[in-house]
Amino acid sequence: MFDVTATDLHSYFNFDAEREADLRKFGGLIRKAAPSLACHFHQGTPAGSAGMRMRMIGYGMFRYSTKSGKSTEWPVIGMALQKSYISVYLSVTTDGKPILDRYRGKLGEMRSGRNNFSFVRFEQLRTEMVAKLIAETAEVFNTDPENPVRYREGS
Repeated sequence: MFDVTATDLHSYFNFDAEREADLRKFGGLIRKAAPSLACHFHQGTPAGSAGMRMRMIGYGMFRYSTKSGKSTEWPVIGMALQKSYISVYLSVTTDGKPILDRYRGKLGEMRSGRNNFSFVRFEQLRTEMVAKLIAETAEVFNTDPENPVRYREGS
């Protein structure tokens, strides 16, 4: 795992000088498309807790719960530096499926997973589609703040 040692939002954005502009551009896209989701630093979760240990830039917050009953605060949208790319994590569903399913392959992403997609440079993204995905994610969450919790219960 790529270890980002940042301890706050400012140091996260500045952690990798080569990708700082990409983080800031994507962050700007999120703030414009989903202004209701406040930006914050997510320090990751301790070993043995629900959630991922990696540090990331978060937008919006909800209480993430697992089948075991453990829970933690978690970003609605998370943006994380990886060794060779930037990953974006989405924590809402539509029709019981990850919201990303309807956008997969349309974002200009390098790769995608169940609830995340990755890119190397901001310029490779189809920003209109990404903005639409981000806006829809915020709309789903604002309409139904319990939506992300159900996402994990069904996994």
